[in-house]
Amino acid sequence: MGNAARGYYPERLAAERLQKVYEIASPRVRRYLDAEIDFVIESIQPGDKVLELGCGYGRVLVRLAAAAGRVFGIDTSLASLQLADRIGAHNFHLALMNAVQTSFKSNCFDVTVCIQNGISAFKVDRRSLLLEAARITRAGGKVLFSSYAANFWPHRLDWFRAQAACGLVGEIDEAATGDGVIVCKDGFRATTIGPEEFRSLAAAVDMAPAITIVDDSSVFCDITAPDRDETQ
Repeated sequence: MGNAARGYYPERLAAERLQKVYEIASPRVRRYLDAEIDFVIESIQPGDKVLELGCGYGRVLVRLAAAAGRVFGIDTSLASLQLADRIGAHNFHLALMNAVQTSFKSNCFDVTVCIQNGISAFKVDRRSLLLEAARITRAGGKVLFSSYAANFWPHRLDWFRAQAACGLVGEIDEAATGDGVIVCKDGFRATTIGPEEFRSLAAAVDMAPAITIVDDSSVFCDITAPDRDETQ
């Protein structure tokens, strides 16, 4: 299932299909989406160089670009990046790249962002993802990851059901779905990371996160990037 899961977003939920996912979102889900971006923007200073891991078609980058000096977005879907380029801003920089093995030099960014459960959705080694994000962020800069809060479960499940009804994801396997895990009959499986899991993950790479529940819908893991010799 691993390879199929990794290819699900770039192959099935890219570009206009991914855009449709957000267009059908309920008012409560839209509030959650906005609250995540608002929280990230609080960590951005004018002139900052900001990277989003898994930028898709640029939905988040548009907002970040208004707050930062320069914004970079990477994704594994060329189609999504091409759509992002069409709707982008003058300070957009886009690249086809894997978030676990980027080609950026160390200390490149002031803020590195991976929100809306990307840490689960990417289907990559989470420890490697966190280490790479810290490596490319300057010492003292911010690394921000988010996942879904437990209390948001009913809204998240309804959103996935709406996506399934539109043919954007497979039919929900209701019998296998629950406890924060959504399973589709086409093999797709969406998980989450809770506060304690974020703490354990960060501790495993000798980092100390601040955990914040935002809007009762998101769990944010906020890490101040250490000096490079602390991540070796």
